[in-house]
Amino acid sequence: MSRRSRKRKVAGENRWLGKAVVVLLVSGVILLGVGYGMLRSYLHSDAFRKFLSAEASETAGVTGEFAPFHWEGLAVDTDSFEATGKGLITGVQADGLHTEVGLGGVRRGVWEIRGSSLRRLEVSVDARKPMDVTAISGVALKAEKKAKRQAWFPSEAELQGIDVREVVVKAILDQGLAVASGLSIHAEQAGAKNAYRAEIEGGTIRLPFGIVPELRLDRARLRYQKEHVFLTDSTVAAWSNGRIQSSGDWDMNSKKFSLEGDATGMKCEDILSADWSKRLTGDVTSDFTLDNSMGYPQASGKLTIQNGVLTALPMLDALAAYADTRRFRVLTLNAAHTQWRWKNGEISLTDLVLASEGLVRLEGAITIRGKAIDGLFRLGLAPGTLSTIPGAETDVFAAGERGLMWTTLRITGTLDDPKEDLTDRLIAAAGIRMFDQIPETGEKVIKFTHSMLGDPSPKTVEKGVKMIEKGTKAVREVSGILDGILGGGTPEEAPKANEAQ
Repeated sequence: MSRRSRKRKVAGENRWLGKAVVVLLVSGVILLGVGYGMLRSYLHSDAFRKFLSAEASETAGVTGEFAPFHWEGLAVDTDSFEATGKGLITGVQADGLHTEVGLGGVRRGVWEIRGSSLRRLEVSVDARKPMDVTAISGVALKAEKKAKRQAWFPSEAELQGIDVREVVVKAILDQGLAVASGLSIHAEQAGAKNAYRAEIEGGTIRLPFGIVPELRLDRARLRYQKEHVFLTDSTVAAWSNGRIQSSGDWDMNSKKFSLEGDATGMKCEDILSADWSKRLTGDVTSDFTLDNSMGYPQASGKLTIQNGVLTALPMLDALAAYADTRRFRVLTLNAAHTQWRWKNGEISLTDLVLASEGLVRLEGAITIRGKAIDGLFRLGLAPGTLSTIPGAETDVFAAGERGLMWTTLRITGTLDDPKEDLTDRLIAAAGIRMFDQIPETGEKVIKFTHSMLGDPSPKTVEKGVKMIEKGTKAVREVSGILDGILGGGTPEEAPKANEAQ
């Protein structure tokens, strides 16, 4: 074959290949167009709406359905998604949904759900129940079969991210209702399948725990993976200027949770009763841990009061009167701290210290159940404070560390009406010491008079009894000190205390 013939042959083959390529390209375009048309037709069908309803239901463990879809190309809007459930999530109401369906994941067997936004989302949770997605899986599969999709169509939906302008969560806990409202959420995929990270801003949180006030959320960052929620960090405001920072996690299946952090910027008036807040001022800080590892919520931490000042306490006036000094009328606390624990409505304070250097120091522990109290302390007072009570500083108090006179103190009763065991010991000591120290009214004198005269002098006995009664009254007046420590009943006024001197 000549060279010219070979050239003609090659040219003919090239023309044939070119036509074949063009045919293939045209066929591919036609096939893509047909495929796109089929996908688009399916997307715009009610079958796809039911498919997405099933996917959303299975993800949340509920049974629900989207309202009719309104399409514009691959973008879709729907008025609502409503669902109910028998597990952890008992209800979902989503309003004003907008999303777009991407076809980039078709080859991976997924519909890409992207650019999603919600106007409002309300979720009802019963945290007393475990999360049970198996209860809904059968419903989801049935709904998917009803969709009558082509075999090569994706069988899963992949949510790539979502923005929710307003979120309301109502959760029933063992202790009562918890409500979070006014929150906004931005969530996006975090790499692994069904793993997301989210940022929540704004809103308020109300918990059914008496020790926790309404919280105003600044920002919280979370991660979700395999039914586990991790709180990376959060900052919330509480009271007037308090700020609480925390992190933790929640296992949705076991319902176990843990939280730890610290609270700063609080005032005594924020955490104390109205009565106590008038008497104790200062800046409060506390670290904390909160969990339900024992099957019920419990919290603990260390609380410290800085710049603490005790004033307007009955105990201060009483101490000032008996010690004949103004140093006790307003006490600046150089130490005020305690370890605390809360569980089942009970508050325990241990390693408690309230002290004003060189004047008074209280150490010990107390348990508060409702208003009932039970505490055991060591009370240290400056020498001479109770010198007007015979026997107080010799038979009841004893010299000890820090240059103070110390004794034990048991407190029971209620916050409104505290009872203590020190007064009776002071009374007993005063009575015995008066007999020993005042011969003309002492027990020995009475016995001697009786032996000599056959009958004690009525005036002598009467005088002795009045002296003992006077001492007893003084002791009972000084017992107001102990009531004042817990903010209980008001003791006798300072002038009366002075009269007892």
